Amino acid sequence: MNIDSQFVGDADRSDTRPLLIIPYMWIGDFVRNHTVVRVLKERWPNRPVDLLTTSLCAPLIDYMPGVRAGIVWDLPRGRLAVARQLGLAKLLRERNYGTALVLPRTWKAAIAPALAGIPERVGFVGEFRFGLINRWRWGEKKLPRFIDKNAALAQPDGAPLPPEWPVPQLRVPADEIVRWREANGLGAGAAVALAPGSVGVSKRWTYYPEAARLLVERGLEVWVVGGPAEKGLAREIVAAGGPGVRDLTGTDLRNGVLAMAAAGVAISNDSGLMHVAAALDTPTMGIFGPTSPYLWAPLNSLAATVVQDKSALSCQPCQSTICKMNDHRCMRDIAASEVVGIAQRVLKEAGARALT
Repeated sequence: MNIDSQFVGDADRSDTRPLLIIPYMWIGDFVRNHTVVRVLKERWPNRPVDLLTTSLCAPLIDYMPGVRAGIVWDLPRGRLAVARQLGLAKLLRERNYGTALVLPRTWKAAIAPALAGIPERVGFVGEFRFGLINRWRWGEKKLPRFIDKNAALAQPDGAPLPPEWPVPQLRVPADEIVRWREANGLGAGAAVALAPGSVGVSKRWTYYPEAARLLVERGLEVWVVGGPAEKGLAREIVAAGGPGVRDLTGTDLRNGVLAMAAAGVAISNDSGLMHVAAALDTPTMGIFGPTSPYLWAPLNSLAATVVQDKSALSCQPCQSTICKMNDHRCMRDIAASEVVGIAQRVLKEAGARALT
């Protein structure tokens, strides 16, 4: 997508001052930050773009086209951590950023860029950040989606939203995938990656063990992908599916990225790994219950958006992390056989495209 026409006369396109993005640090949100990177690179093609990142999200930087560097700096969520803020400000000052986009509305997110003296600090009005943000933006609540709020900050003030945003991209070299398969003792055939975790139990589809069993019975290899919090779920899935299921959960997000890049199809809840898989162009099935696909699905095309269609539920979407009514029917009424059938169709279609 080319959006150059929006920015004619907006700024000196020979400007080479580096840009910094202070993003949201959840995995899915961090992947969606790549849309912001792409908008900035269209607007200022000669300005390097860096991302502040946590240790958890840092591996994603290596696969994001257009990102010069990641600034790895872990700040605690529950306290100010003055010394850490001062240390980050010192590092940012040394890098001579011309502009910082502060995507979160929190006061803490704006402290280090202000202390570093970054000349332009762009962000929405919020949490009494007067003096910390000096390029105010208004109207955040009128923007419909999370990505609209973030990417709008990369546009000139007052510019209309484009019909569509550039999609996030993650690019993994083919030889890296081959080495990863060899290191994990995995074959070269198509596998189905299952991502059973999510932030909030209400977003978790509970039939992954049965789905794994059905997939293995159909001769498919199954990988369970996730972090340490998914170890218990992985054990249940492996127990149900048997030797044809591999537990690939662990502490390194890079392992999850490579698993999703190598998979023939990914089946995921509304979670960070769904956004990872979609940005990798892996055929991705997103299972949605309490959350709205319009608001939270990846900008990338999903191979399938799986929702229950047996009955209309007045509570859906509730956006709640815990089901409080209707006994979680929005997820419970999505059968394992239905998901497995869609996965087989997606694999067949992907194979047909690869032959053309």
